[in-house]
Amino acid sequence: MRKVLIIGATSAIAEATARRFAAEGDALYLIGRRTERLEAIATDLKVRGAHAIACEAMDVNDVAAHSAAIDRAQAALGGLDTVLIAHGTLSDQAACQHSVTQTLAEISTNGLSVVALLTELAERFEDQGHGTLAVISSVAGDRGRQSNYVYGCAKAMVSTFTSGLRQRLSKRGVHVLTIKPGFVDTPMTAAFPKGPLWAQPDAIAAGIVDAIRKQRSVVYLPRFWRLIMWIVRAVPEPLFRRASL
Repeated sequence: MRKVLIIGATSAIAEATARRFAAEGDALYLIGRRTERLEAIATDLKVRGAHAIACEAMDVNDVAAHSAAIDRAQAALGGLDTVLIAHGTLSDQAACQHSVTQTLAEISTNGLSVVALLTELAERFEDQGHGTLAVISSVAGDRGRQSNYVYGCAKAMVSTFTSGLRQRLSKRGVHVLTIKPGFVDTPMTAAFPKGPLWAQPDAIAAGIVDAIRKQRSVVYLPRFWRLIMWIVRAVPEPLFRRASL
């Protein structure tokens, strides 16, 4: 039985992943923004087989609240051995281009809050000498594109931070997993036209659980995104500047 903390638990990918943890009889502590939604998810997960379930609301940008929330999760579950960080917002690139305040807010939510949480969690997991820290980044962080470079730079921060953290913590028996989804059909992307590259949240959840089990370092989901992003990164800069991506 795993003792799992999920931060950003009301996101579609996190909820789908939590259902898979619950089906395996894991104990879960959910953190998200909306109390009513968290409680509804917790009730559903209990029915699905979660060994234990608790939840609380927290603003991830309130860095001062992180430590106490993690303390409560550890107390409720009798320790932690798995954490999934899954929160985020889909930045409005056009609005960010005209607002320093909005740009920094998006970078704070999608990047800095993750770094803060990981810094707190890393100390605890390093001390206990085992466990998994799984973090949802994005393929958007692999190369800046004009259509979403504010979001992409925050995710690049997350990917780089987890890469260094993985190297540090692997020597102490702690697994750090960087998850890079492509396009996912969620309420957050409801307004986007869908095509063959789009995946459903449960497919991403299956990949996350599998990657945790196999102790992968970096996983692209679905897997074909690894090839797509290899091609995107390989495009020479003079050609890339002229592209509309």
